[in-house]
Amino acid sequence: MRSILKFVILAALLGQASLAVAQQTTDAPETTAEDDLSLGEAVAPQVGEPYIREVFDDWSLRCIKTEAGAPDPCNLYQLLNNDEGIAVAEFNVFPLPEGQRAAAGATIVVPLETLLTQQLTIAVDGQNARRYPFTFCNRAGCVARVGFTLEELEELKGGTAATIRLVPAAAPGDEVILDVSLIGFTAGFDTAAVTEGE
Repeated sequence: MRSILKFVILAALLGQASLAVAQQTTDAPETTAEDDLSLGEAVAPQVGEPYIREVFDDWSLRCIKTEAGAPDPCNLYQLLNNDEGIAVAEFNVFPLPEGQRAAAGATIVVPLETLLTQQLTIAVDGQNARRYPFTFCNRAGCVARVGFTLEELEELKGGTAATIRLVPAAAPGDEVILDVSLIGFTAGFDTAAVTEGE
């Protein structure tokens, strides 16, 4: 009997609690999940900070913010991944003033564990491979500073893909081939050239 009485009292208390919650819910203003979300605000890059100005398929136009009134220097940029999908290198390309042997310049940054004496080899669509020395290394990696003639630049613009060949210092008998997509390269480089002239 006591068990039944306890059950009835408990049920009554639960019923009162449900009514109270229902009353509070009815009295409270209706809200949606979106009301609690902040949409944030745009943050402009500060002087000296890099930012992506525009994207051209597999290439980005990356610029450095300068003082007001001065043009922001930009270069075409692609992050290169190895076979496992890990980012291991950067390919930066920029236009050069007319009248020089090189129509475009590039800085290519590779891992510190690269065998520098084997240099760096670039080929477009598997043809006309050329080898370039490394210029220096720092904490970010080892850098090759490359110049492309007008003919080589046209090969890049007309190509489908390029490759970069590296040799790891820990395994001199092996090689690492990094794929460079050329999708978007022409539009990106032409935009970079216009930006350079602003």
